[in-house]
Amino acid sequence: MTSHEVLRRVFGYDSFRGDQQEIVEHVIGGGDALVLMPTGGGKSLCYQIPSLVRDGVGVVVSPLIALMQDQVDALRDLGVKAGFLNSTQYPDERSMVEAEFLAGELDLLYLAPERLRVEQTVRLLERGKIALFAIDEAHCVSQWGHDFRPDYLALSHLHERWPDVPRIALTATATKATHAEIAERLKLGDAKHFVASFDRPNIQYRIVPKNEPKKQLLELINTEHQGDAGIVYCLSRNSTEKIAEFLNANGIKALPYHAGLDANKRAEHQSRFLREDGLVMVATIAFGMGIDKPDVRFVAHLDLPKSVEGYYQETGRAGRDGLPSTAWLAYGLQDVVQQRKMIEDSDGDQVHRRKLNLHLDAMLALCETVECRRVQLLEYFGQSGEPCGNCDTCIAPPETWDGTIPAQKVLSTVYRLRNERRQKFGAGQTIDILLGRKTAKVIQFDHDALKVFGIGTELNESGWRGVVRQLLAQGFLAVEGEYSTLVLTPASEEVLYKGRKVMMRREPEKKAVKAVKAAKAAKAPEVEMPAEAAPVFEKLRAWRAATAREQGVPAYVIFHDATLRQIATLSPTTLDELGTVSGVGENKLAKYGQQILDELAT
Repeated sequence: MTSHEVLRRVFGYDSFRGDQQEIVEHVIGGGDALVLMPTGGGKSLCYQIPSLVRDGVGVVVSPLIALMQDQVDALRDLGVKAGFLNSTQYPDERSMVEAEFLAGELDLLYLAPERLRVEQTVRLLERGKIALFAIDEAHCVSQWGHDFRPDYLALSHLHERWPDVPRIALTATATKATHAEIAERLKLGDAKHFVASFDRPNIQYRIVPKNEPKKQLLELINTEHQGDAGIVYCLSRNSTEKIAEFLNANGIKALPYHAGLDANKRAEHQSRFLREDGLVMVATIAFGMGIDKPDVRFVAHLDLPKSVEGYYQETGRAGRDGLPSTAWLAYGLQDVVQQRKMIEDSDGDQVHRRKLNLHLDAMLALCETVECRRVQLLEYFGQSGEPCGNCDTCIAPPETWDGTIPAQKVLSTVYRLRNERRQKFGAGQTIDILLGRKTAKVIQFDHDALKVFGIGTELNESGWRGVVRQLLAQGFLAVEGEYSTLVLTPASEEVLYKGRKVMMRREPEKKAVKAVKAAKAAKAPEVEMPAEAAPVFEKLRAWRAATAREQGVPAYVIFHDATLRQIATLSPTTLDELGTVSGVGENKLAKYGQQILDELAT
């Protein structure tokens, strides 16, 4: 079969998207490829179709052991002969897959990278016919990345053992530096590079001032995402447990996920999230890579991500089906203090800390920008864009204001505490002094005698916290020590003594937040399904859920929501009509076609 025939007959799609066709034909022709494509952009087809067209078995290297079963189940449901080898299998299961591979009875074989360090696995591959090597999640080879896997470094030897087998490395997250590192470490210097747009227009990016984040999260879910599947990211294991408990106590089904949980419990929670509708996963960054659940409607961050790459990858797990979704982040002063302190306390040399600070600086710039967030995200990955009209800064544009004098007041307070009193304090004491509050600590240390005491009554506490946060974000202040005390930086002198202007982002009023909510429906991409088709869609979802439970697979393995929406809208009466729907390939038509027609007829 040709690539187009495979696309239509197996996967049920009439045409390729973006660079897919060029990538597929290049690999079918035996060329190496390095593919950067956003989550939900269709990366898997770029190696699955060549594996079906070329002679032999496509070997897919993936770190996602816990998801391999679901990936293989989804392919088998399409009629693709797929298998996997990893540490979760019993010996007889591995033996059966190995026999299928040697007999040429597989189209695709999934392997964890550590399996390629086992000589037995290498000898097995040498005895079979390999169509290609696909290295998924290729950013795991980057030693400065947040998902580094040491076993990925050994994958550079693949082309030495199998020089005539094409390789395709794929990732959804890579700056220019990471892109170059992938090419170097995997020895893909001669590969053709394909870089798709990183824009995800269906995702609405919103970053809000942190103020009782649990309540803010609850309001987001109750007002905009009731009954939706979502992921909530937290920094610590303890906070994931507490937030999950809080959501459950408020009537929202939620599960925690972090590395401290028993492996069986993690697997159970992940399986439930993939298989149940409307479940919220509250997790550390240990969760998410490779999650193919297409109907995640929101990703919320209650703590500041460490890098733009991490933020982009985590938010990208929303809306893989192309339908409107929300990326929401609550961000405040303590986030900046906490992240700066974590970098200061981190292992590694100064070069390592400098890299971590650069990552954080870029993330802080995204939080503090008054420009379109989507444009800034794309620029970070070396791409250009126009203001999107579907992020908070586009819908309710924030103002900038000249914060030079408030900045000087904060810096002067920190200077006087350190240089006049030989003392160091955090943001809270600094703000109390500026506001003229005679707290117990202010009186204890005689801080009401300082010249700066009470000189900051033009702003309230929230306003001053915003000023301190932005001074930290812009490098005019730093934190140090166990108690995260404020200290001046070399740049502080430019503001205090050399007339450097400090422009700041004005904290949005409550009405601006409401404007975002009101504009959401108007700005989000339209979902084309007539009102009369909605009950049919829900009926098809119920049939899909029952079928998925019966087979023990996630519902999206049967059909995606987008396919069910199209079926509900078209309301086909024959198998031929049903076969024209995007996402209905030959195998699924034969397997489920009559059941769907029966559902539509009743």
